[in-house]
Amino acid sequence: MPALSTGPGNDTGLYELLAALPSQLQSHVDRQEDRTFLRDMFGEKSLHSLMKIHEKLQHYEKQCPSPVLHTAASLANDLAEELQSKPMNSETQELLKLLSRPHVKSLLSVHDTVAQKSYDPELPPLPDDIDDDEDSVKIIRLVKNKEPLGATIKRDENTGAVVVARIMRGGAADRSGLIHVGDELREVNGIPVEDKKPEEIIHILAQSQGAITFKIIPGINEDTSSKEPKMCVKTLFDYDPNEDKAIPCKEAGLPFKMGDVLQIMSQDDATWWQAKLEGDANPRAGLIPSKHFQERRLALRRPVTLVHPQRNSNRRLSGLRRSFRLSRKDRKTNKSMYECQKSEQYDMADVPTYEEVTPYQRQSSDKYRLVVLVGPVGVGLNELKRKLLVSDPQHYGVTVPYTTRPKRSQESDGVEYHFISKHLFETDIRNSKFIEYGEYKGNYYGTSLDSIRSVLMKNKVCLLDVQSHTIKHLRTSEFKPFVIFVKPPPIERLRETRKNGKVISSKDDKSSAKSFTEEDFQEMISAAQMIENQHGHLFEKVIVNDDLVTAFNEMKTALKKLEVETHWVPVSWIHS
Repeated sequence: MPALSTGPGNDTGLYELLAALPSQLQSHVDRQEDRTFLRDMFGEKSLHSLMKIHEKLQHYEKQCPSPVLHTAASLANDLAEELQSKPMNSETQELLKLLSRPHVKSLLSVHDTVAQKSYDPELPPLPDDIDDDEDSVKIIRLVKNKEPLGATIKRDENTGAVVVARIMRGGAADRSGLIHVGDELREVNGIPVEDKKPEEIIHILAQSQGAITFKIIPGINEDTSSKEPKMCVKTLFDYDPNEDKAIPCKEAGLPFKMGDVLQIMSQDDATWWQAKLEGDANPRAGLIPSKHFQERRLALRRPVTLVHPQRNSNRRLSGLRRSFRLSRKDRKTNKSMYECQKSEQYDMADVPTYEEVTPYQRQSSDKYRLVVLVGPVGVGLNELKRKLLVSDPQHYGVTVPYTTRPKRSQESDGVEYHFISKHLFETDIRNSKFIEYGEYKGNYYGTSLDSIRSVLMKNKVCLLDVQSHTIKHLRTSEFKPFVIFVKPPPIERLRETRKNGKVISSKDDKSSAKSFTEEDFQEMISAAQMIENQHGHLFEKVIVNDDLVTAFNEMKTALKKLEVETHWVPVSWIHS
């Protein structure tokens, strides 16, 4: 770090050096929030004033001025009397004339008065009315600009005293280092607060600008200096502190949207964590509900509508994977639908709050991340997937499904399907080798984990469309899925853009293609809303398929960024 010269010949004041420090340290401080903190701290006018006073006192100490005598006036009188008894010459007459002048006599009198006084600093005496238990009272003066003070208060249930409940990391109180959790607040700007409600005190603080003076009784200061490791979380829900009746101070709350990444600054409080938006230059933290507290709240609000898995372990789920999608008529008559193993158990346990994440950028030696496409029937997933394959068949690939139906004459094993026996298919079901499987017209169809691995092993991006409840089982360190939700535009645009479109209910029965009906549009909108409500916290990207070309370009751009840019992924994917 470059040194600031303070040697002989340099009369730069200490306060000027402090003002210059932020620019000197600019190249040595990486984080913007640290640079902002240094600039604000060293640029504070009160600090500059203190430094000027400090310089004057140091100068006084070095000079050590002390009067030679404190009787200059009487000495001048004695000298005048002695001179009058001596022979007079011009010099003696001039000196006697000077000593007799009123302003010289006054100057010497003032000198004697000053010389007899002590100007060394003295501590003020303790107040006469101080309580016996206030021997450690602190008077603290903080300069508060437009930012909040960064502390919350509460009334102690046992003593009734107003105490500091928490200090917000990075706030004005935290940066000062003078106020601590547990300190008892007695006065604010000379106003006693013992008989005031915390809300009234907060109002006083909110109305105060500039310097605020606190009278505080220090609490037992527990050692909380140990730095917590940096933890980042992805938010899985929207939060507005102004709508939260439980938060202790709405002004201290941190609002966020689902998908934001937060840096957790403190977990000292089991109910309210302190956090800031990752990458935000503002060093101040805000309050957010803790993971445990939010899970408990959401679990209490959540209606239980699912059947217990042990009572209905063979419960079928609505609809086949899109490649074998059943028409509405088929769904009414065919009771064997696609299954997604253990999905009810996951749904019962999953209350989305926060997920710990870490930055991840794919290296050239890593397999490509699995790209998972979800969306309602008829939204255009197959069309988008097909356009991606055609755009670069060497880069993108799709899984080959398994089936137990007989191979047709024009088909090849491993191209359209992997054809296996019913016995082997059922064995693979028991061994949990299928992501999804189902039965259609007496034959099994399914997508296996090995078929995904086969595409990834060829150094290709695997494009996979599944039902939304299957996403959870693919969220592993092996696949690191990037989930894209394709949603329909408003129903008016659906009617306009899909009026000549066709719905194909089954890959094995292309003759079943039929035109979209109003009922199809209504069902598409309803299904999309349900998917987003239940699984939206798992989506990395949402694309509205209003226009196929536009949606395709948006998807391709997102997938290119996925391969070269840094993304936030669950910590378990990297450190498992």
